[in-house]
Amino acid sequence: MSKRMLYVLLAAVFAIALTACGSSDEDDAAEAEEQETNQEENETEEDSEEKAEEPEQMEEEVENEDASSDEADAEQEAEEDADEEEQAQAESSNADFDALITAMEEETEGTATLLYENDESQSHEMEGLTVTLDAYQLVELEDFHTNFSIPFNDETDGGVILAQYTVENDSDQDLHYMPSLDLDFVGATKFYTNYRELLPLDEQLSSMLNPDNEYLVEAGDEVTGYYAYPFGSEDLGAILAEGNVILDVPTPTTEYNEYSSSIGSGTEFSLPLDGDSAEKNAETESQGFYQDALSAENMGDKEMIEQEDGIGESDELGDVTITLDGYQFVDFTPNAEEAARYEDPDNIVVATIRFEIDNQGDEEIGLSSLSSRLTVNDGSQYLLSEGMFHPYDNSSSIASGEEGELLQTFLLDKEMYEKIWKDKSMEIEIGPMRNMDAEDISKGHEVEFNLK
Repeated sequence: MSKRMLYVLLAAVFAIALTACGSSDEDDAAEAEEQETNQEENETEEDSEEKAEEPEQMEEEVENEDASSDEADAEQEAEEDADEEEQAQAESSNADFDALITAMEEETEGTATLLYENDESQSHEMEGLTVTLDAYQLVELEDFHTNFSIPFNDETDGGVILAQYTVENDSDQDLHYMPSLDLDFVGATKFYTNYRELLPLDEQLSSMLNPDNEYLVEAGDEVTGYYAYPFGSEDLGAILAEGNVILDVPTPTTEYNEYSSSIGSGTEFSLPLDGDSAEKNAETESQGFYQDALSAENMGDKEMIEQEDGIGESDELGDVTITLDGYQFVDFTPNAEEAARYEDPDNIVVATIRFEIDNQGDEEIGLSSLSSRLTVNDGSQYLLSEGMFHPYDNSSSIASGEEGELLQTFLLDKEMYEKIWKDKSMEIEIGPMRNMDAEDISKGHEVEFNLK
């Protein structure tokens, strides 16, 4: 074979090899391109699915956000409505007082200056009839006409407490309520009553409830009116120094002009006359002291030592079930007026015991005539309840078929209590039950409870 033929043959073989390699590369490139295309398509589909899901997810999130936002908006709107209503009531009350003060200035030819105002209402319910002190203001009234001086201790300068009251009858019977809502304070020598000449008669509670209409408050009805309490300049200084006055709330009757038909129990409201006194009253109220006479009549300061509520132990005296509900032992400091009652006013512990009375007997139970005995020092000593510190008068009662609270109060020697009595057993014995004429209706029987 010649060299020429050999070259031709080698060239042909090389060409075939190149062709084969080129075909393989093209196939690989095509395959790679196809894979890339498929990957892009898959990614496109995934992106498309994700994009399709995103609006749904966003829509759900938006709906949740909208729901939360709507709920928050509703709560905020309710709070704002309540605030607006409270503000509107306060503004309305203030506007009413402003008009009354203007009328008082015109009537007396005096000048009034607002010293304190309070729109925190206080209410007391008495077997269906509720008396509410809605709001009050203390103003200084100066340089008024001498025609008005007598109730101001013959002075032409002094102060006036203006009070708004609402009397509401929620019972199913007509009731009679004489609105003798009098004020008192520590050191006072008299009660302070409404002075009719200071305010327009048609605004006064005593014009709405009077002998002409037999003080009638019909079932389901309510009346709202005002009183004006005058204080001479010296008495104004006294109540400002004391910081509080006390309002007496009497009971209603079922029959006109028949005291024996009184129902429920009266009470007393404490009216602070400055911010500090209001704060102190709120703090005292928050501690939940039982409203014995010491608390109700503001006889001094209490500091809790120990208490227990919800004891729930019961016993029976005939058709009357007596339940021991709780007790409080407090360190008691009498105020300046009350301190003279005590031999050692710095050495007093007061124990007040609370009972629930369920009267299923035939007779009304008179609360003011009930008494009890507290046994201390593991039974070796005893104390009698102090009737003068019970918050009851001769009309206080629990009617047949009704339930009510009974408080019993005891004075303890602080030193004896701290050193001996507090760590030893105590029992309380109560009874017999008595009717409104203080007659024994339990045949002399008593019940006893372990106190601690």
